[in-house]
Amino acid sequence: MIDLPALSPAHDLREVQLLEVRGATLNVIRCGSGPPVVCLHATGHGARDFDRLTQRLGGDFTFFSLDWPGQGDSQREAIPASAGRYAELVGGALEALDLKDAILLGNSIGGAAAILCAASHPDRVRGLVLCNSGGLIPVNLFIRMFCRHMARRFEKGAAGDPAFPAWFRRFYRQVLPLPEAAWRREEIVAAGARTAPVLAQAWRSFAEPAADLRPVLKGLSAPVLFAWGLRDRILPWFLVRGLARRIPGARIALFDAGHSAFLETPEAFDAAFLDFARSLRGPGT
Repeated sequence: MIDLPALSPAHDLREVQLLEVRGATLNVIRCGSGPPVVCLHATGHGARDFDRLTQRLGGDFTFFSLDWPGQGDSQREAIPASAGRYAELVGGALEALDLKDAILLGNSIGGAAAILCAASHPDRVRGLVLCNSGGLIPVNLFIRMFCRHMARRFEKGAAGDPAFPAWFRRFYRQVLPLPEAAWRREEIVAAGARTAPVLAQAWRSFAEPAADLRPVLKGLSAPVLFAWGLRDRILPWFLVRGLARRIPGARIALFDAGHSAFLETPEAFDAAFLDFARSLRGPGT
């Protein structure tokens, strides 16, 4: 069983199910009532990232939080982790759950998967909330070297490197630096040895030319909210801001946070999310 925080009666409609999509078995947590929001987490995290978000806003939206394969409560799969593979799984989940006009809320690789899914399923995606999303910077020589270096780190962790746990803990104090996210940071760090193989695969994929999704994003018709934590050292805002400002109609919300503003600055994130969601419904609704 998944240990969810206590919910008020207004959002007590909650289901946990295993969903068979595209050859994978995904754990999906459904919570709340209202327009659909599909939550896609960063590599090595899990659907629990969104527990408190769904607790706060479950009275207004139906949240579907997915665990990627080999993370959270989803089973591992043989296909290596990548934004492309995850986009296939999201598309399959939208079809299996019969979701239309969904908001895709994606963090890190989840944001990259959301971009690709919106491109392939435009009739099912109402808008995108990109939280420090992958796929938005050029894959140049430096990026390839850095991503392969990180992949080797996680490969060592998967092989049982005794120095890995301490390194991973230090690393995640930079990824999620604020005390509001400490509860989740500790869970992610504790699962580091189990998720290291998937993290290694994902970082390898980030070094591939296909990881550059800037042309895909520019071609989307769905409205976009860039919800960016300014303390992020992995995906800093200055590398993305030029692109964000060139996307027609895009909204930008910046937070004093690391990689996941919905975990670290919840009140400010909720306000930006609600403002964006209301804009999708049109005037007077």
